[in-house]
Amino acid sequence: MNPFDNINNKNKIKLLELLEARVLDLNKGVSLTKRYKNSNIIGVVEKGSIEITKIDLDGNTNIIDEIYENDVFVINEKVREDDNIIVKEDNTKVIIFDYDYILLNLNNDKDYFNQFIKNMYVIMNEKIKERNKRIWILTKKSIREKILAYLNLEFNKTGSKNIYLPFYLKDLASYLAVDRCAMSRELKNLKDEGFIDVKGRRIIILYK
Repeated sequence: MNPFDNINNKNKIKLLELLEARVLDLNKGVSLTKRYKNSNIIGVVEKGSIEITKIDLDGNTNIIDEIYENDVFVINEKVREDDNIIVKEDNTKVIIFDYDYILLNLNNDKDYFNQFIKNMYVIMNEKIKERNKRIWILTKKSIREKILAYLNLEFNKTGSKNIYLPFYLKDLASYLAVDRCAMSRELKNLKDEGFIDVKGRRIIILYK
């Protein structure tokens, strides 16, 4: 789902003007959290990617989520100091909407605005579902159980035994909240035991 689905380019421009949106071209390493601290914004990644990280008590940086093209993120006044939203790659384009401007236009009768609100509702609902899936994965006790839970969810979503990781293995370790070396050992064990095959960022399920 794209936030601008069923909105033509002409009306998209009108929408951005109506909501006084800002279009930013950013390079790798820029912290959006620091830039928009004490703000209430909704961001749309139009090109490139960003990642949401959290620093734990030991000072380690963990990836909480990755946001790719047409996906949405939120920064609000309650964001914690140890949370950060960082641009992941150069030439990333982000559209920033002020949440208050959206609220002010809720009674707007423009079709393109109402379509935008519908799209955002669907996207945020899907993000909640994805977050609940991750919570379910994290309830698993062992690394093996977490890996298999993740693969099963991806298989159920696409119906394909070829699972293409949206991130590198080191990021998968952060997503599963496990040690990278320990996860690599467990992937090797699963491969040696004939459960999976691993080719770069593709994991082929053999046990289905």
